[in-house]
Amino acid sequence: MSDNPKQYEPHPDPQGLTSKLSAEPKLDIDYEPYPERSVKIDADREKVLKSICNLYSGSASEEDMQVYAEKAVYDDPWSYCDTRYKIAGQWYGIPKIMASSKTLKTEVVSSTPTELAFKLQQEYKPRVLQLPKPVNSLVTLTFDEQGKVKYHKDMWNEKDYSHGGIGKILKTLNGDHLTKITNPPDSL
Repeated sequence: MSDNPKQYEPHPDPQGLTSKLSAEPKLDIDYEPYPERSVKIDADREKVLKSICNLYSGSASEEDMQVYAEKAVYDDPWSYCDTRYKIAGQWYGIPKIMASSKTLKTEVVSSTPTELAFKLQQEYKPRVLQLPKPVNSLVTLTFDEQGKVKYHKDMWNEKDYSHGGIGKILKTLNGDHLTKITNPPDSL
């Protein structure tokens, strides 16, 4: 099987996964999680979800990082990382810039053998401002044949990300160089 990340890149349908059944499609997208609506998932996917939420909450560990394939991709509006080590740079950075980060709630909206999509509400409290800010997002994980996360996409709005131009350059620079500041373990 190819290591081409494009083959694993999810393109979730925000309206289909988060619909409130509004007459106005743009208003229909709702990233706020409703845990009681969660799709049931098996124990292996539950373990992955727990590890990912631990990472979002600033408690990066080598054990939690093992849910990622070595050549996994992490893709959000601020960064694009193409190895588990670079992804670790993002997670190990949370405690450096946030006084706290905690998962308030999640809702699994889709689960297949190759993909898991969930809504996440994360409360971030920056070290500088000390004001908690809840942020809702749609997270989609795709899996390789060994059940490892191969592509992690975190969408903060209904738009899919551009992988071209200045935005891609900035995202890649962030992904490529943050490890120099956050110093994740070399073993990752």
